[in-house]
Amino acid sequence: MFNNPDYSKFLLDQGLFGWVYKILTPIEWLMSEIMYWFHRLMTMIGLPSKGTSWIFSIIFLVLIVHALVLPIYAKQMRGMAKMQAIQPKLMRIQKKYKGKTDQASKEAMSRETMKLYEDNKVNPMGSCLPMLIQGPVFMCMFYMLSAIPYIAHGSRTALGAFDKATAAEFADTQLFGLKISNTFGMADLSGKIIIGIFTFMMCAAMWYMQFNNMRKNLPAASMEGSQYKMQQVMTWLFPLMYIFSAISMPFAVLIYWLTSNICNMLRSLWQVRVFPTPGSPADAAKKERDHVNENKRREKAGEISIEEENLRKAEEEAKRREEKGYQRAQPKRKRKKKN
Repeated sequence: MFNNPDYSKFLLDQGLFGWVYKILTPIEWLMSEIMYWFHRLMTMIGLPSKGTSWIFSIIFLVLIVHALVLPIYAKQMRGMAKMQAIQPKLMRIQKKYKGKTDQASKEAMSRETMKLYEDNKVNPMGSCLPMLIQGPVFMCMFYMLSAIPYIAHGSRTALGAFDKATAAEFADTQLFGLKISNTFGMADLSGKIIIGIFTFMMCAAMWYMQFNNMRKNLPAASMEGSQYKMQQVMTWLFPLMYIFSAISMPFAVLIYWLTSNICNMLRSLWQVRVFPTPGSPADAAKKERDHVNENKRREKAGEISIEEENLRKAEEEAKRREEKGYQRAQPKRKRKKKN
């Protein structure tokens, strides 16, 4: 069935998915235009019209999308850091109203929680925004790359810059001797090996991203219990799911997936380094780096180190206690004035 695919009916145009992708047509159109004009730019500088120019256009489109999402992702990380900082206060509010089911207590808990969010400028729904933007964009990329072979065979109408001729040129493009429109079943032995290598790299990038996050970005308290064991299982399960998808997808989609997974992995490494979870090994490493960097800055500026500053403060505190005594002064009550 894979050796002779049926190009008469594009399944992603059917049913609920077809309705969703129809709504996303403007994004698909824009992405096709970006790919087309970047391909034109590559051909102008001497790359062949069929070949690496189309490969680079896929990679460029993925990088453009990730670059647009990165500022939103950084904002999300800052929001999550603020959320983690107020977590103790949030837990105190929850403990305060624990077991109280009356309407007045529920409303009071809601008011105090919302005030805590407002005072600290925290949006609890902020973490969903990058996914709401990134999800549809990558759905459109997947749809467009899957639709191009059907446009080339004339069973689907043009999509943005991809008319039948342009789609046919794209579908005939080869990388390492394998057409990017071919699936695993359509490829010869060498093509199957190439697809296998790309699939392995896709899985490896996703696995390392999750493994690194669990190893460095989880507090010690979170590294136990059934939830942690489930995370360990999912670290292996999610990458393996790609193997089944890779068998039926065009090679162009695998190029997109591999590029996207590498971008996600690099972004995750940056997140763990810059915005680590409080109490995690990555957080301890960041505090150590910040300490060393601050001492280097002070040395260049001719200032005393953090250790010297702490030592001076300790000496000043000891001297103050010696002069005033160790007994804390008792607070004096104000006398009420007699009328």
